[in-house]
Amino acid sequence: MAVHVRLRRIGKNPKGRPHFRITVFDQRTGRDGRLIEEIGFYCPVTGESKIKRERLEYWVKNGAQLSATVKSLTKKI
Repeated sequence: MAVHVRLRRIGKNPKGRPHFRITVFDQRTGRDGRLIEEIGFYCPVTGESKIKRERLEYWVKNGAQLSATVKSLTKKI
């Protein structure tokens, strides 16, 4: 099973206020599909983000691949 760390949208407001959760997914699921674990959140409107570093390191050590957006967020933190 290939595992990816990517964003899952939770903000449904059409006025341009999205919110995302940083989650661990099986590669074959969709953006809002079933997740394995939730490890943080990101709000692009305010620029606020929080990631559980120890869980991210655990998943990367076990072969999870980061999406481009999550990779750029980890560099900022």
